[in-house]
Amino acid sequence: MPHEPVTSIADSAAASAPSRRVRVALAQLAPTLGNLELNARWHEEQIGAARAAGAQLIVFPELSLTGYYLRDIVPDVAIPVNSPILTRLADAAGDLGLVVGFVEAGAGDRYYNSAAWFERGRLVQVHRKVYLPTYGLFDERRYFAAGHRFRALESSVLGRVGILVCEDLWHVSAAAIYQADEVDWLVCLANSPARGVSGPEVDTAETYRIVSRTYAKLLGAGVIMVNRAGVEEGLCFWGGSLVVGPSGEVLGEAPAFDPSLTIVEIDRGEIRRQRIMTPLGRDSRPEVTLAEFARLQRRRYED
Repeated sequence: MPHEPVTSIADSAAASAPSRRVRVALAQLAPTLGNLELNARWHEEQIGAARAAGAQLIVFPELSLTGYYLRDIVPDVAIPVNSPILTRLADAAGDLGLVVGFVEAGAGDRYYNSAAWFERGRLVQVHRKVYLPTYGLFDERRYFAAGHRFRALESSVLGRVGILVCEDLWHVSAAAIYQADEVDWLVCLANSPARGVSGPEVDTAETYRIVSRTYAKLLGAGVIMVNRAGVEEGLCFWGGSLVVGPSGEVLGEAPAFDPSLTIVEIDRGEIRRQRIMTPLGRDSRPEVTLAEFARLQRRRYED
């Protein structure tokens, strides 16, 4: 993949509190379906470009190492978390935080749509996609096993982070769990194809923007969403990766449809300022949620 020009976007946060600025690279790739080695080399190129641009974190899309529409070749491209390819990318990133999407080879011939988070060359966490879509053109449950948890991680770059993979973002229960886990940022890796057009807007792109801004406001947390670009097996992916601040303001976004590396500067201090003004997370009552879910679960089995 030829190196794309780097776009740099700085936020406009007020300087009324101590600034903790971080530069995040949104690596909006168009991976080649099933070609791990070629895609890994493109990752290395983007990591080098992000480092040269002064980024502290680079985030790739869902299944960035393999492409999306894998179907029966899922077992052929699956790799364990200690795979030499992932180790190579972590070493290339060094002190640059790295988030990459891949097919994880699990125990018992199970394969997961996973996202790995590395910092300082070490694995911090692997998130396995929990919600596997089975509607429209999607049939992920046929090929992947589902993850079973949403757990926040501690990042030296962003603070407390919750990882989501594409469909996970569309389920409000995931956001509610992460709010109870007191995350500062949601980071979502996506492979979202363009579906529906209303005037100049792609419907799926507009929905992702609305959901990201809504979660940011309700959680008082930032949202980083990185979607892939390009065309694959007849599917057109709309790109449009973005970063949303805790007030719901879009701080920066990548171009639609085209591969790009976009640098967005954020101020971690904005999280605290927003939560002082609107302490929704502090005032939430997870015990009520748990009690009501338990009641609904009992009713489900009673019916």
